[in-house]
Amino acid sequence: MALTGCSWLLLSATFLSAGAEISITPEPARPAEGDNVTLVVHGLSGELLAYNWYAGPTLSLSYLVASYIVSTGDETPGPAHSGREAVRPDGGLDIQGVVPGHSGTYILQTLNRQFQTEVGYGHLQVYEMLAQPVVIANNTALVERRDTLHLTCSSPSTAEVRWFFNGEALPIAVRLGLSPDGRVLTRHGIRREEAGAYQCEVWNPVSVSRSQPVNLTVYFGPERVAILQDSVTRTGCTIKVDFNTSLTLWCVSRSCPEPEYVWAFNGRALKNGQDHLNITGMTAAQEGTYTCIAKNPKTLLSGSASVVVKLSAAAVAMTIVPVPTKPMEGQDVTLTVPGYPKDLLVYAWYRGPASEPNRLLSQLPSGNWIAGPAHTGREVGFPNCSLLVQKLNLTDAGRYTLKTVTLQGKTETLEVELQVARECAGGGGGARARQGLPQAPLPPP
Repeated sequence: MALTGCSWLLLSATFLSAGAEISITPEPARPAEGDNVTLVVHGLSGELLAYNWYAGPTLSLSYLVASYIVSTGDETPGPAHSGREAVRPDGGLDIQGVVPGHSGTYILQTLNRQFQTEVGYGHLQVYEMLAQPVVIANNTALVERRDTLHLTCSSPSTAEVRWFFNGEALPIAVRLGLSPDGRVLTRHGIRREEAGAYQCEVWNPVSVSRSQPVNLTVYFGPERVAILQDSVTRTGCTIKVDFNTSLTLWCVSRSCPEPEYVWAFNGRALKNGQDHLNITGMTAAQEGTYTCIAKNPKTLLSGSASVVVKLSAAAVAMTIVPVPTKPMEGQDVTLTVPGYPKDLLVYAWYRGPASEPNRLLSQLPSGNWIAGPAHTGREVGFPNCSLLVQKLNLTDAGRYTLKTVTLQGKTETLEVELQVARECAGGGGGARARQGLPQAPLPPP
């Protein structure tokens, strides 16, 4: 008896059996969209007359893909036929260029010569080729311990999602909030160590696609504000500086972004917005407390550090002191120079103002003694800038000028008026004075 598609459907409704020997497997087992797939049938037995293929969970006419008559090879498409399916003589079903919509349950119904039917079930999962996902952030610049980070992995696919941080798989930490589908990552009270590049990846057994990185900045600080001198921490200390020397103070802190700096001297703001402060030509007027204030414009936090700067005990202003203070005629006198520059390059003594070269007594450049036009043979200079004048006479009284030049090129000029006392009449007292002995008292007038 010849069968038609309609009579076969009627028979299937009349003689359906509950056999479960038939099984269906796809080849390849994990097809990607665009692949050609065959639903291979296992467990067929006996001489079969016809096949019905259904793409759905039940033997409903609306799910019928095609009917096939074995003896003639005739195939009749059903309502669920997409134009890509073809029934094979061995009962298998070929599907050309599968798409994700082909995924689902497939049922094969067979009819034998006794007009008995059997059914077999199989499942086809078509995996899509995944498009690149996109990470969407609520904000890419957050304040530490104040803000919450929300990252969403946006993808049209329902594939599995995993997260990466700086190129490494991101472990699920205690503080990490992850939505049930894994597509939303939340970090409450973001921390600085969580700044970096975030990516999400969608994957299935045949395709993997990772997003472009989203770079997260976490603002913090300033912390551990400190003042350094020559890379040594000086915060809270007293720094002693020699007279007329220079000092540089550096302000450092842990902060993101780099903070804004304000310096203050004895509580008064200085016009300096840099991370360092230069103190040049140290004098007593520059002694006091120096404070650095670091302000973070993003976190709105600030911190400060202070140091006390003082002249060292040996640092005194350069002066000229005659020894003895009031020498007498015939004595020797030394014009000493307390506080002379330690970085001295050259000095010169003048008998009178330094503006007149012919007044030069002597000079000492780099340790070498040079006599000038006004030198009498009784003057001797020393490396500490002192000048010895031997066997004074009354004409030695008057102005003496010292001019110094430092290695940094700083020039300073000092003057002193030397007084020479006249030797007492009679000679005896003068001799005793020259010898440094006490003199006899003068007779009353």
